[in-house]
Amino acid sequence: MDKLAIQGGIALSGEVTISGAKNAALPILCAALLSAEPLKFSNLPHLNDISTLLRLLGQMGVGVTLEGSDGLVLDGGGLNNPLAPYDLVKTMRASILVLGPLLARCGEARVSLPGGCAIGARPVDQHIKGLQAMGAEITVEQGYIHAKANRLQGARICTDMVTVTGTENLMMAACLAEGETVIENAAREPEVVDLANCLVSMGARISGAGTDVIRIQGVERLHGAEHAIMPDRIETGTYLCAAAATGGEVRLLRTSAAYLDSVVDKLMDAGCDIRLERDAINLKAPPRLKSVSLRTAPYPAFPTDMQAQFMAINCVAEGVATIRETIFENRFMHASELQRLGADIQIEGNNAVVRGVARLEGATVMATDLRASASLVIAGLAAQGETIIDRIYHLDRGYERIEEKLARLGAQVRRVH
Repeated sequence: MDKLAIQGGIALSGEVTISGAKNAALPILCAALLSAEPLKFSNLPHLNDISTLLRLLGQMGVGVTLEGSDGLVLDGGGLNNPLAPYDLVKTMRASILVLGPLLARCGEARVSLPGGCAIGARPVDQHIKGLQAMGAEITVEQGYIHAKANRLQGARICTDMVTVTGTENLMMAACLAEGETVIENAAREPEVVDLANCLVSMGARISGAGTDVIRIQGVERLHGAEHAIMPDRIETGTYLCAAAATGGEVRLLRTSAAYLDSVVDKLMDAGCDIRLERDAINLKAPPRLKSVSLRTAPYPAFPTDMQAQFMAINCVAEGVATIRETIFENRFMHASELQRLGADIQIEGNNAVVRGVARLEGATVMATDLRASASLVIAGLAAQGETIIDRIYHLDRGYERIEEKLARLGAQVRRVH
């Protein structure tokens, strides 16, 4: 199992290019199940979750052709096996996103209940309730979701909670349903909008994406299209935090702050000088960061996927910060690992109180989930001495070639096999 070895205490400096967004790419690739015509994608990130999903689509009969460094063509014309087996699904929660498209196009689907990061309960009941409202017959047996429908019918769906994958799954299913579907309490994340833009380019009729009410007029069929995946806002925020924690100065390319207002605001509150361009972000860190308190909430509020990274920068900031996690009930597992580096963190339920220390010291730590891994990388970069991060397969699920990108910014980091 790979590890990451980091010699910390070096201020990051230079330019790095941000990859396409994992959380946008996964549902968009599943949209290929909705059409018998080829779909061409660009700005695709090279990540383990993407590879897993492509294997899953391939065993369903979808043609997969890589083009260039970040291009891909998916051809759903040969779709013949509407099954998502456990061995391909167990490591990736996003695999549930094949359920809606398979049911809408094939009239049936058999999808294993998904796995993924151990950050708390993330039930799929909202997906099931929504599809049942559209006329699907669904049972859950022996760890699999069995769904059938002659043709889905448009319906009014109000989810009990804001769910990104639930919104995406139901939106894709509704594209081929008969009549109008209205999704209320819909997720507003930019990745939902990116999926909607892709579906519209395929011939779908969608309005309201980016608001809490999305309307979909079902059509008979969807056609092929081309789509560029949006830049990864969480990768962007992670590199900004890494530069801030190390007292560095960086320029991030092929990205935008348009979806990062809450993150940029907090970094500026911490004392960072940030200049924005149309497709680049420049950050210069102060000699010592100031602590910033935050509360996670659904978009456009502060993203839960950036909570761990900000805990890391608060560890070396001046002052005391309170972090309140409202999305997942088990997302402070990185705190005990940060404490191994010398951080002063006190956990009280879903609140963390972080008192900044003058310096962190390198140590051996273990990653527990994707974003926790990123927080340990940031802390390791800021710490004095060597930090070894174990179980970095989590990192490879969400960050493309992270050691190479950090090295371009001057970090001393290497992968240990």
